[in-house]
Amino acid sequence: MMKTHICFIILFLFCSLFCESQARIITVKSDIFTIIYSEELEQPLEIWYTVKCPNGKASRTGMDFYKCDSIRTSSHEDYENNIWDKGHLAPAADFSCDKETLNKTFTYLNCALQHQELNRGVWRILELRERELAKTQEVQVHIKLDFTKNSIKQSTGSTVPGGFYKDLQYGKVIESYYFPNAKPILKSFKEYRTN
Repeated sequence: MMKTHICFIILFLFCSLFCESQARIITVKSDIFTIIYSEELEQPLEIWYTVKCPNGKASRTGMDFYKCDSIRTSSHEDYENNIWDKGHLAPAADFSCDKETLNKTFTYLNCALQHQELNRGVWRILELRERELAKTQEVQVHIKLDFTKNSIKQSTGSTVPGGFYKDLQYGKVIESYYFPNAKPILKSFKEYRTN
């Protein structure tokens, strides 16, 4: 009886640890993007989108990021009092056709812990480029976040990506980039191109 009881406790502990470590990886498809999201990291892993409104004028005034009730995501606390911006992966400006479409980009599913100087610098300039290209042709974008065993896990629960791979595809051309998630050392987004 005692042996069975001990085995049951060990099995229960193993199962508890195993089940807890098996956080969900979820694919979310909407009319503006497809996202693969990790509840364990509380960050997106990948996103695909096509620029919809390169000339959009809808205002983002009053909009803020919102959580998805059924998926464990990062939250406002993850971005407070630190160097991490709430970095849109699918940029709001690419979907500023109207308020409704624009608001869809403000989900935490589309939000990454991104160094503020990267987000506001060369990353933003590359987003301008994708919109400029989209004025004359379809531009498809794929972003993959770079996580390693050395990625920083914050006390709030989210994990900081080490960098971002970004591909722009238009016609037969594919431009590939890699940005470390840090203050940019290089001045132009072109210097981060990998192909």
